[in-house]
Amino acid sequence: MKKLLLLSLLCVISMLVMTSVVSGADLLDQIREKGTITIAMEGTWAPWTYHNEADELVGYDVEVGRNIAERLGVEPEFVEGPWDGLLAGLEVGRYDIMINGVGITPDRQKKYDFSTPYAYNTPVVIVRGDNDSIHAMEDLKGKRTANTITSTFAETAEKFGAEVIGVDDLNQTLELVLSGRIDATLNTEVTYFDYMKAHPDSGLKIAAYGDDVTSIGIPVRKGEDSASLLEAVNKALADMAEEGVLTELSEKYFGTDISVIK
Repeated sequence: MKKLLLLSLLCVISMLVMTSVVSGADLLDQIREKGTITIAMEGTWAPWTYHNEADELVGYDVEVGRNIAERLGVEPEFVEGPWDGLLAGLEVGRYDIMINGVGITPDRQKKYDFSTPYAYNTPVVIVRGDNDSIHAMEDLKGKRTANTITSTFAETAEKFGAEVIGVDDLNQTLELVLSGRIDATLNTEVTYFDYMKAHPDSGLKIAAYGDDVTSIGIPVRKGEDSASLLEAVNKALADMAEEGVLTELSEKYFGTDISVIK
C-alpha cells in the first residue's frame, strides 16, 4: 500500500513538473515547433478584418498577420470571435497574438505587453444625417451611444458623459444609429469612410472629430515566455515599415497611410 501511495505521489509530482515546464516554455519556440501562429480577430470590422463576397477572411490586419507569420517562418491560423472574448482568450493562452486594430491604453498595458505601434486611429462621432444635436465631443454628454464595452471608443464616450450600450460589432452599432435607438457611435474615420464606400446612401455623417490619436499595437500575454515572440513581432513590423509594406497595405484598404502619424 505504501509503495502504491508513493508511486501515485511521484506521478502527481511528475505531472506538476511537466505542466510547469510547458507553461514556462518560450512561446516563440512553441510556435515555430508547431509551425503555426494562432491569431485572434473579429472578422466583422471592415476594413481591418472582415469577410468579402466570397466569404473569405480579408482586411488590413489579416494581411499584417500573414506578413508577420511569413517572417516568423510559420503559417497563420486565424481564429474569429466577438471582441470582448478575444483579449480574455489571449490572456489564458487560447491565442498567441491578437491583431484587430487594438488601441494601446494604460489599462491594457497592465494586462498585456504590446508591440510597437503599426497604425494610428483618429476617432470620430458618427450620427444619422438628420441629427444636428452633436457638433463636438462635449455634446456627447447625456447622449446614448453604442460600442463593444471594452473598446477605447466606449471609454472615450463615457469620458465625455455618454451612456454606452454594449454591442457585438460595427454593423449592429450602425443599425442602432440608423434606427434612432441611439444618438451616436464612436469609431475611426477610416472605418466610417470604408462603410460609406459600400453604403453611400446609408444617411450617416461624421458629427465631430476627437483630438486623441490612438496608437494601434499587437498585444501578447505578459511573461518572460512571451518576450522573444514580442521581439520577433517588433522586428517583423519594423521590416514591413522599412520595406513600405505597411504603407502599401494602408493605402490598399484605407485609401491613406495609417502607419504613420500625420
